[in-house]
Amino acid sequence: MSSNFVTDAINLKAYPLSESDKIIVMYSKDKGLIRGVAKGIKKPTSKLGARMDLLVANTVMMHKGKNLNTICQAESLNTFKKTRTDLDKIFYSMYVTEVVSNFGLEEDPCSNNVYSLLYKTLEAISDAENKIEILLAVIKFQMKMMVESGFSIELDTCLHCHKKVVQDSMYFVLHMGGIICANCASKIPYNKKQMPYKLRDFFKNMAQNDFDYKGEYETKANEKVCMVTFETLKHYIETKSPKKIKSSDILQEIPA
Repeated sequence: MSSNFVTDAINLKAYPLSESDKIIVMYSKDKGLIRGVAKGIKKPTSKLGARMDLLVANTVMMHKGKNLNTICQAESLNTFKKTRTDLDKIFYSMYVTEVVSNFGLEEDPCSNNVYSLLYKTLEAISDAENKIEILLAVIKFQMKMMVESGFSIELDTCLHCHKKVVQDSMYFVLHMGGIICANCASKIPYNKKQMPYKLRDFFKNMAQNDFDYKGEYETKANEKVCMVTFETLKHYIETKSPKKIKSSDILQEIPA
């Protein structure tokens, strides 16, 4: 039986292993999170070269080892090159890859869905023509990634009385992961933020719409609404993440 396997994978993180080698952490289409040694990657003569840079999608051939796999070959699928000259695109791409790194699993049963979601997000960020388009891509990623991770946000039914919320006045409760109706607001001890029904509908559409879809909510979105939505989801994801999301600190430094 061959000890090699081939899969499509996106580079998430890299760690030094020796003077010339690195460990590359990737999210793969078939096996979820995988790690592999890129031997001699720091040498100018390395055959892997720039294909082991972060935020690159490759088809990789890996050799299974006792403790660590070895990356034998890599063929670039997408370098998301328009991201590499834009700081906003770099930082938001770092954020989505770190979220996948934190929530992704080895031998992840959802690996095909998560890989596709990450690839589409990085592609949409790279192709974005302005800050609003970057944020729309990231918001769609946030909503969809929480569904894949089992932490989807409730936006239809009050999490306290379990009745459908149809009135204009509702509240988003971070620690409950969704909305409560105005009648239940005084009964909830957690911090809550009023959510206009139009903002609730924006959240719902971002969860449903694909990255290349441009409907009413995408065309009418402004940067303020996008930033409020992104920040709300970022805080929610941080409450569910098994590890601190360090790139969130960098995003705080990006001017609006």
